[in-house]
Amino acid sequence: MSEINEPGVNVSTHPIVKDKLTKLRSVDTESRKFRELVREISLLLAYEATKNLNTKTVSVTTPVGETEGSSLGGYVGLVPILRAGLGMVEGVWEMMPDAVVWHIGLRRNEQTLEPVHYYANKPIEPDVQACLLMDPMLATGGSASAACNLLKSWGVNQIIYIGIIAAPEGVRRLKKDHPEVPIYLAGLDSHLNDQGYIVPGLGDAGDRQFGTA
Repeated sequence: MSEINEPGVNVSTHPIVKDKLTKLRSVDTESRKFRELVREISLLLAYEATKNLNTKTVSVTTPVGETEGSSLGGYVGLVPILRAGLGMVEGVWEMMPDAVVWHIGLRRNEQTLEPVHYYANKPIEPDVQACLLMDPMLATGGSASAACNLLKSWGVNQIIYIGIIAAPEGVRRLKKDHPEVPIYLAGLDSHLNDQGYIVPGLGDAGDRQFGTA
């Protein structure tokens, strides 16, 4: 595995995340279990990634009295990059059931390895305090960077990237294009091969989730 010295890049060292990531990588892990692991890892990463969200003070009545507590100071947008990012939504949504979900469709041109935008779905007024941009694989970084550009054009002020594994090339591209965007990962791998795939990686995350490998 690799190390990268970039501010705002957070690679989990939690033993539960590492255990689940190892199982996720295995060629013997079937689609149903793969989807389950993607959901669980995404939830664990989102827990850490959302630690600095704004909150507001609220009053609450308990069975024995009154006290003050906190609630989120605004909605959060969950933004999966289609199609592989869809599997990351469910776990995070369980943790934040009031979050709104938008979708961005980007596919990679296999000749140029650059992203091609084919779909976007957002509210008319994207009134959120932050967006969690989710994609299992941060390979070249092209799709993540293009998605950040799109979110900014919609008026989003805070973007947090959550991925499962990344290559150093993708991390550097995203930090170069959007240095203010923090990155949360379960693992940072060695490199990209000549086809632009992460090595050692876990294969095609979309195909493995949806049984189309």
